[in-house]
Amino acid sequence: MNLNYIVPNEWSIIEEGFNASHVTASESIFSIGNGAMGQRANFEEKYSGKTFQGSYIAGIYYPDKTRVGWWKNGYPEYFAKVLNAPNWIGIDVKINGEDLDLKTSQVSYFKRELNMKEGWLQRSFIAKLQNGIEVKVNSLRFLSLRYNEIGAIKYTVTPLNAEVDIEFNPYIDAGIKNEDANYDELFWEVLSVNPEVRQAFIVSKTLKTNFHVATGMKIQIDKNTVPLDLAYFQNEEPKKITYQYKVSAKQNDAITIVKFGSYVQSMNHEIDKLISHSQYLFDEVSNIGYNQLLEYQKEDWAKIWETSDIVIEGDVKAQQAIRFNIFQLNQTYSGDDARLNIGPKGFTGEKYGGSTYWDTEAYCIPFYMSTKDKSVAKNLLKYRYNHLGKAIENAEKLGFKNGAALYPMVTMNGEECHNEWEITFEEIHRNGAMIYAIYNYLNYTNDFKYVADYGLEVMIGVARFWHQRANFSVEKNKYVILGVTGPNEYENNINNNFYTNYLAKWCIKYAVKNLKKVQKKYPEDYKRIVDKACLTDSEVVAWMQVAELMYFPYSQKHNVYLQQDGFLDKDYITVDKLPKEDRPINQKWSWDRILRSCYIKQADVLQGIYMFENKFTTDEIASHFNFYEPITVHESSLSPCVHSILAAKIDKMDKAYEMYLRTSRLDLDDYNNEVHEGLHITSMAGTWLTIVQGFGGMRTFKNKLSFSPQIPKEWISYSFKINYNETVLKVYKSHSETKFYNETGKAVTIEINGKSHELVTELSL
Repeated sequence: MNLNYIVPNEWSIIEEGFNASHVTASESIFSIGNGAMGQRANFEEKYSGKTFQGSYIAGIYYPDKTRVGWWKNGYPEYFAKVLNAPNWIGIDVKINGEDLDLKTSQVSYFKRELNMKEGWLQRSFIAKLQNGIEVKVNSLRFLSLRYNEIGAIKYTVTPLNAEVDIEFNPYIDAGIKNEDANYDELFWEVLSVNPEVRQAFIVSKTLKTNFHVATGMKIQIDKNTVPLDLAYFQNEEPKKITYQYKVSAKQNDAITIVKFGSYVQSMNHEIDKLISHSQYLFDEVSNIGYNQLLEYQKEDWAKIWETSDIVIEGDVKAQQAIRFNIFQLNQTYSGDDARLNIGPKGFTGEKYGGSTYWDTEAYCIPFYMSTKDKSVAKNLLKYRYNHLGKAIENAEKLGFKNGAALYPMVTMNGEECHNEWEITFEEIHRNGAMIYAIYNYLNYTNDFKYVADYGLEVMIGVARFWHQRANFSVEKNKYVILGVTGPNEYENNINNNFYTNYLAKWCIKYAVKNLKKVQKKYPEDYKRIVDKACLTDSEVVAWMQVAELMYFPYSQKHNVYLQQDGFLDKDYITVDKLPKEDRPINQKWSWDRILRSCYIKQADVLQGIYMFENKFTTDEIASHFNFYEPITVHESSLSPCVHSILAAKIDKMDKAYEMYLRTSRLDLDDYNNEVHEGLHITSMAGTWLTIVQGFGGMRTFKNKLSFSPQIPKEWISYSFKINYNETVLKVYKSHSETKFYNETGKAVTIEINGKSHELVTELSL
């Protein structure tokens, strides 16, 4: 399905005209966040049509009891879910006693805008209620970057055809449920409802995990920009508090309610000080005022865009798409808290539980590392280091010993909480992504001290896992890895997945390489680590035996590594032969039929080639791409970006551009008919990679920064910036010239199309 209702615009996401069938999709697409919290773009006023209410707080989760038909030994007892948090945005409105509700009104004008440049969401509409009253409404909402526990709404109602009585009913509702609750349970317990003068607080705690949150609101009312000191009524319920304000308005009077909302939570504050800190915040932002707080928002987003923006000339849809992806990534994760990570849906929905997947390590770290600074990437790496103990426990539950570590497929606190057999127990390739992320970080920053301080311990745990997970095949005289699922989840319980085996071999060899390097450069750290891990020379020798004798299925006929041992037993029928009515196959076919087909959900062998491109010749990359791409259905959001990057590498620019649009507009155009569930946040980092690594050709193998820029024929030019070792570089590419700028002034050596250059200020080619 292609929604095709988002208006092309370079800096904004715009919807024009009200269509009830678009509401839940738009709630996802127009989501807002500030790294500490986020919200779907739900209407402030009552809406009786289909809607998916969603507000979320970073780091707060609930261990929802696992629901499976057949319990297997080793299953996690729960699935960690980001919680739908108490709702503070609500402002029910009555006009002459009738609810303002777009479901039951005649809507003659409707426009919604997500301004990505300045970080705000605006909605304007003109509606005629069933009582004949016509009103104009304008709402502007944002979640503050500078005060990241605060959000603000300015909601204005103007009667157009009569003198009316307007009733505002701002509320906080803590009686919230997750739509994806396994047993339809409530995850919150309300501890207290606290009304105060023009402000109110509800203190709740999560069941089981005992996170405490004070949700607050503070209200101001203006009439034609003049503040009103109105009396109000309050309605206090066990889980909800509502204030009621009544205002008489003449025709064309503008009646405005400003509502500040807040989440103050126990990860950051003492429980007995949650309300007092909320009060302090409300006093501060009230003194600042809504308008100045919005100016701060614009300033703070301008700073983000200084480094992270990508400018595309000549293709508005492509420009809009990349900025949308960059905007959502920055809304989801700010990088200043090592306890947090990037959920696949961010703050835009409940699917996947809002938890951490291997997506962070495989796709997201380069974006944050290049557009911010290395401390942000380091926090993401430390997140996994801090969970090493849990990874060892996860492996122990499955029978592994001696400190072998298996990082979880899905987690909030390091403990595995995914409960599909073919993923939880078989998709073990995620372990390799943990080490690849360290490798990627070192190539970019040359911060080897991180390995001595943290990274080597993770490498040892993962190497031990691969050593124990492989077994020796007498028949093949090789080590094999049996019963796995690769990144292509349309094959389960297969043997010798190329990507998994390649990562296993590489992880072991990389661990041994870094053991030797730490021993030489940081002998005291080496001794500390080896003693702590009880690591012996003989164990390392045993690891290397597995690495040196690892088996890889290969086809001489096709000159490609096979995705798994039995891949050539399948009928090779290209995707272009699939009837349109069969797509997407994950919604149209039985699982049995999918597993027997040759179709690939996402890059698998090609994922490995992308990650270790320097180990393959251009001809080898081309032969694998030409074999696997025609049978890939791209029904994972993580797939098109890898194909785009490799297509650019082998000079298939039409395919690279096609895949760029596919990944960048995946949600805006709803390629997979699922945007109503939330956005694909982690794959958005892959979109950034398609331009920087794909078209820009940026690589950092062996601590060497290189570029080989190309440009799609559809574009006039493009440019991007990266922060490389505290030096901000800008790359500009048009059809006639290539330019590099050093915006910091510290000389840096870069390689361009295979030739070395020292970049001091500017370089034109």
